[in-house]
Amino acid sequence: MRSTTIYGAGDVRVEDVADPRVQDPTDAVVRVLRSAICGSDLLHYAAMPPSEEGMRIGHEFIGVIEEIGSAVSGLKVGDLVVAPFMYADNTCSFCAEGLHTSCSQGGLWGLDGVDGGQSEAVRVPCAQGTLVRLPVGNDSALLPSLLTLADVFSTGHHAAVTAGVGPGTTVTVIGDGAVGLSAVLAAKRLGAEHIILMGRHSARTELGREFGAAEVIAERGEEGVESLRERTGGMGTRAVLECVGTLTALETAFAVARDGGTVSRVGVPLYPQGPVGFDIFHRNVTLTGGVAPTRAYIEELMPDVLSGRVEPGRVFDRTIGLEETPDGYRAMADRVALKVLLRP
Repeated sequence: MRSTTIYGAGDVRVEDVADPRVQDPTDAVVRVLRSAICGSDLLHYAAMPPSEEGMRIGHEFIGVIEEIGSAVSGLKVGDLVVAPFMYADNTCSFCAEGLHTSCSQGGLWGLDGVDGGQSEAVRVPCAQGTLVRLPVGNDSALLPSLLTLADVFSTGHHAAVTAGVGPGTTVTVIGDGAVGLSAVLAAKRLGAEHIILMGRHSARTELGREFGAAEVIAERGEEGVESLRERTGGMGTRAVLECVGTLTALETAFAVARDGGTVSRVGVPLYPQGPVGFDIFHRNVTLTGGVAPTRAYIEELMPDVLSGRVEPGRVFDRTIGLEETPDGYRAMADRVALKVLLRP
């Protein structure tokens, strides 16, 4: 089959690899119909050291089950399924708490001999606990939105939930990437009263407005903080969703949080330390968030996607074939594409 492998910064290749097969009774093999390039994939694209062996890549995919292990129940060959961005058994104590990302049997796509999602097919470990059946046809127009349940929309929801967003909440979202826009949509879905989006790419922030942002602040740093505080009577907002991952974004998040408020960070952190000293302590600002256990949210979010109440798939602004994947990475790295959808 054809599969995407990254060999170092800027070096993404689509090449022939062995076809996946069931290796353990708990496995399934899924033929991929749609996959995607994620902002976190760009971290490898920007900084991965050169490697002779390379690394399989991609962690968002929808597909059809083609082979299934003898220990897998509740699924069958021919089912259309979505996979969260980490696999998990869905039975351990962590999974029972909704923390599937800490599953003792789980792991990341592309590592430890597991296929990456930017491929023609994927061997899925812990298939019964990982895969979620989709009640639509293989050619449904909803596939892009359903694919966001694997990562970005569920991650935006995680940011909103852990920040305590609900009816009447004032919310700041930092970042106009796919996760930030998804966080706007998630906050609106949960009943947020007023959402401010901090982002400077007009095409993206316009989609943010359509998703529910009432205001957009394009300024960064101190200028952006001052602008937001002016708009909130000097108070800041009760919930801040940090969807970038840089130290500057985290500093901004704390600066625009209302005293007693909550900062939820879901951007992959690119810093080893953060500003969590006396000022944050004195202001009683809570820091939460973390890697999103998307498997815990898929069934909850799916009905609103199926009904059309939310359309998170609008974050995809470019669709390409699998062979064009290197071009997709370049487009996202150069900020000429927001999020790329792949059709193997």
